[in-house]
Amino acid sequence: MRIVLAGAHGQVARRLGRLLTARDDTVLGLVRNPDHRSDLEDDGVTPVVLDLESASVEEVAEILSGADAVVFAAGAGPGSGAARKDTVDRGAAVLLADAAERAGVRTYLLVSSMGADLVADGAQPEGVDDVFAAYLRAKLAAEQDLLARPALAVTVLRPGSLTDDPGTGRVTLDRHVDRGDIPRDDVAAVLLAFLDSPRDGAVVELVSGGTPVPEAVSAVP
Repeated sequence: MRIVLAGAHGQVARRLGRLLTARDDTVLGLVRNPDHRSDLEDDGVTPVVLDLESASVEEVAEILSGADAVVFAAGAGPGSGAARKDTVDRGAAVLLADAAERAGVRTYLLVSSMGADLVADGAQPEGVDDVFAAYLRAKLAAEQDLLARPALAVTVLRPGSLTDDPGTGRVTLDRHVDRGDIPRDDVAAVLLAFLDSPRDGAVVELVSGGTPVPEAVSAVP
């Protein structure tokens, strides 16, 4: 397969990139910072320096040409304010979708966040600060935009709290699950499984559990 990863230097994305290249898939990694190119090259990923906050649809579509799937794993990151939550976590995801449609790439995996439902219909969840609420709103808005596009087969993955613990290969994956942690290794493994077996329109939450990843993904309708 030929896969394009947005936010390719992120911790989950790098793990996914290594899984893909280890089985000889072709991976293009979109990064904003040119200093990150060498890390991606070490992973076997071809770096493409591109800022999704300022790039045009045409520029991104050219990169996506011939791809089998795109994965949006980018994020504004810690320390960013509410404005960049919108321009990256929503705006860049939507731009990538626009480009995917133009390039004829149907499969789109969106890494979202558990808790996005908490801000549905403008709700302000208790105990959540304004910036994190803005992050959840951006993620939810991106989900809603992508899922409304008939030209795309979208799978939305909402992981729980991410850890650097070694992956176990066993997870809990369903439309709604109890809050919990999930190793980044296992998030990458689930994304890999969804690339092999996309679920058009699925929105699923992910935490650690007892079900092997292939079995958990196969059970998603």
